[in-house]
Amino acid sequence: MSVPVFEEFEPAADCGCPGCAQQRRDLALGLPVRAGGHPAAHGARRALVLVTAAGVVLGGGGAGVATALARPAEPAGPFTPADARGEAVSDPSMPPWPGPDTPQGGRGPLYGTPGPGPGTSPTQTPTPPTTPVTTPTTGQIPTGVLRRTTRAEIINRAKLWVTAQVPYSMEKYWSDGYRQDCSGFISMAWNLRSNEWTGSLDRFAERIDRTELQPGDILLFHNPANPTRGSHVTIFGGWTDYTHTSYIAYEQTKPRTRKQATPMAYWENSDRYVAYRYKGVVSGGSGGGATGGGSTATPATPYPGAGKFGPGADNAYITQLGKLLVERGGKKYYSKGPGPKWGEADRRATQAFQLAQGWKGKAADGLPGPQTWKLLVTGGGRSIGGSGGSGGSSAHATGFPGRGYFRPGQSNAYVEKLGKQLVKRGFGKHYLSGPGPRWTEADRRNVEAFQRAQGWRGGAADGYPGPETWRRLFR
Repeated sequence: MSVPVFEEFEPAADCGCPGCAQQRRDLALGLPVRAGGHPAAHGARRALVLVTAAGVVLGGGGAGVATALARPAEPAGPFTPADARGEAVSDPSMPPWPGPDTPQGGRGPLYGTPGPGPGTSPTQTPTPPTTPVTTPTTGQIPTGVLRRTTRAEIINRAKLWVTAQVPYSMEKYWSDGYRQDCSGFISMAWNLRSNEWTGSLDRFAERIDRTELQPGDILLFHNPANPTRGSHVTIFGGWTDYTHTSYIAYEQTKPRTRKQATPMAYWENSDRYVAYRYKGVVSGGSGGGATGGGSTATPATPYPGAGKFGPGADNAYITQLGKLLVERGGKKYYSKGPGPKWGEADRRATQAFQLAQGWKGKAADGLPGPQTWKLLVTGGGRSIGGSGGSGGSSAHATGFPGRGYFRPGQSNAYVEKLGKQLVKRGFGKHYLSGPGPRWTEADRRNVEAFQRAQGWRGGAADGYPGPETWRRLFR
């Protein structure tokens, strides 16, 4: 088992590793919190300043030393990122780039009693509770610590701080009890029970590939060699366009919370940011990404019972079923969008999904039972026409099925068929494993290579197949 990329970092008195040594030097030099020092050392530094000042009074000297220790170090000067920043679509209402330093506060409790919400007390520093709400330092997160939430809820909470323009601070806490730094912002958006930091957020999440990013996921860089230099975390809010080279980032940084188009993965240390997904997230809306759109996915609703489906039924569960089936390759069965009234299209699409799982007889009668429902709402099982399934002619169709089948998050037989044909034609070098039914960045890059081989450029070689790309690939 490999060593985790991000781990808890505590400077040991007898450890000679660069990180511990650096932390001990920072403490010895009295590095102030605002310049990157760890908050745990703040009280010790204040005591050191008082002792030094007392020595000045008694000894009549060393005033320069006392002044230097008492005066917080000024942050680094203005930072101008790479030229790519000039091409990003920034929000004119947001402040300019604040600088590279993003010092981190440590893990801590929620402070005070949560008020009515952001915007009520922007400079509040509540009194710490007598019984801190803490999380374990090692091992798994205990059951009950993770609060279930949807992607829409994560993004909406993030927007609250953006709207309130919460000032950045490692030492102050907003009216909702969360620390006003980048990791406190994530703790708030994920609705965690405590204020975490960049060295502990990964324990509440699972690592994912960047191609799998969805709104509400995070991009995290924790610098274990020196956590106070460069460590930062942002919330992924959606891609800005089809190139997937930039995204909408929600982040807490100097001077205040912002929402801004950002190069993937960040202005600095881009290759060191790792994508993570909160373990407590459940199926739900995206909450609006680059376009601010609403939810298109459905909640992980428990099976409502067989009585909600079949001839004569008319309810919201049927609409939800239809949308899930369309997402899993059943669009061709609907002449118009799924609705609340049960119809033959619902039965045929459900049966196609059941057949794709290899079920026969009554198990594939077109009426959703508990297992059919569970696979649909959790994204499990095989999609209609998927590999090894019996989804009908779609698995063998040669006509172009439509652009909607080849987009991030899509999983269907056409994607797998496309990938196999790309490999057959010699354009499969970006696959790390065999082509599958789920659309990935590898698919897009292989399609782009094929399009460029046709002499196409610009938007004609964007990596997303159209009718002509499909025709030439399969001719």
